[in-house]
Amino acid sequence: MENKPPIVSINNLFKSYRRGHQVLPVLEDINLDIADGEFLALMGPSGSGKSTLLNLIAGIDKADSGSISVGGIDITHLSETELALWRSNSIGFIFQFYNLIPVLTAFENVELPLILTGLTKKERKEHAEATLQIVNLTDRMDHYPGQLSGGQQQRVAIARAIVTDPLILVADEPTGDLDRVSAKEILELMERLVHELGKTIIMVTHDPRAAEKAHVIKHLDKGVLNNV
Repeated sequence: MENKPPIVSINNLFKSYRRGHQVLPVLEDINLDIADGEFLALMGPSGSGKSTLLNLIAGIDKADSGSISVGGIDITHLSETELALWRSNSIGFIFQFYNLIPVLTAFENVELPLILTGLTKKERKEHAEATLQIVNLTDRMDHYPGQLSGGQQQRVAIARAIVTDPLILVADEPTGDLDRVSAKEILELMERLVHELGKTIIMVTHDPRAAEKAHVIKHLDKGVLNNV
């Protein structure tokens, strides 16, 4: 089997924040390769830099130095405008609190990322419905977020994240606001996305049960990455 280049390659990455005259280091000399189709869990105590690393990979934040290559593109050299376009094409976001738009139905929330694409209204409808089918929510597509359980809202959010067929999915505590049963269902769905659709998922989690579902677990502590 041929060795494919990693879909994410991070080299000598440093990130700090300034508070007045103080410089607070957040990430120190991070080196990490993530294979295409891998399910990676990032663990570590609060303040260890997990979400910062996730935001850097997703092009939301910028590093002080070092490089991040995603799908062969070094995103550390992109302008803000280029990054915004790159994010919309390459990254699917899954958040702890779903971030659905309350005045839109499940279908409309999932269709939303497609409005900026060149798809026709009919094509957008087909894409959104097919994606809602993947997350087993076709019977709830006309419901508003307030009419759905937390687990169902997270499934809508996952459908919205995958509808544009992004290169990678980044998930920040995706089960953090869910009860145990719903959390298990969401993790099983994420496993299916990896195994059946070949998705690459990078997940920040505090939950050891969630991390168990991942292929690879990496630990961050005080901004330093420890391989497990």
